[in-house]
Amino acid sequence: MLLPSYASKHYKSAHKRFLKPAIENFFKTELPKTFGPSIRSSIADELIKIFEANNRDINTIKPGQILWNAIHKDTRAGSPGMKLVPVVLTIVNDDDISKLENGLKIKEHKENVIARILQEAYSQNALLSMRDASLLLCTADNHASILRKAYEQRHNVNLPHPGTLHDMGSCTTHKYQIIYKCVVEKKDPMIAAKETNHSIKAVDRYLKDFNRVKTLYMDSKDESYIHLVTNLSFGLIDQYINIINQYV
Repeated sequence: MLLPSYASKHYKSAHKRFLKPAIENFFKTELPKTFGPSIRSSIADELIKIFEANNRDINTIKPGQILWNAIHKDTRAGSPGMKLVPVVLTIVNDDDISKLENGLKIKEHKENVIARILQEAYSQNALLSMRDASLLLCTADNHASILRKAYEQRHNVNLPHPGTLHDMGSCTTHKYQIIYKCVVEKKDPMIAAKETNHSIKAVDRYLKDFNRVKTLYMDSKDESYIHLVTNLSFGLIDQYINIINQYV
């Protein structure tokens, strides 16, 4: 067995000055019987990833921007596999001030900010909920929703948020729009998904629900029976039946 060299003995302990060995040593000291060396190493790697993701270089964040942890667009809030993504959001920029200088109303300014941060989060693979938006803009959840809907109506778009892409809340209007595009306008579901900022999985689910309602309704079943069988809301069933009666 070779004895360690002088250099090895002299320098080896210097490794402990760095972050990963410090984390590993914490677990080794505080939880000596819980994790072995390989597990401690893996945990340290993951903790460093989280730390680095949440501590951006100041040069990557501009004045008027903030760092926020939002839900990854492919996971759902409250689910066991929920994943958070650090995103940079622009609360105010120079263009905002110029528009306000030129007489832009505060209400429309707020609508623009809501739209911008929702779109910025989505471009970084995340979704902002209305609770997120309300916290960032110091307003109530329902007021954030009102601003979002006003922007959507003004610009004839659907902004990306969990209520549309994750089918959370009461976004029946979006479901109606998707069914209308696919059933009446005969658009490909992929195109309908892109135009409404929905996932193709969500569009397929809405089409499946519509076809369930259609099958039961065409079989002369009443709305109470359709609701019992499909577990869809009466409001959504009414919208689907309206499409059936007018266009099918």
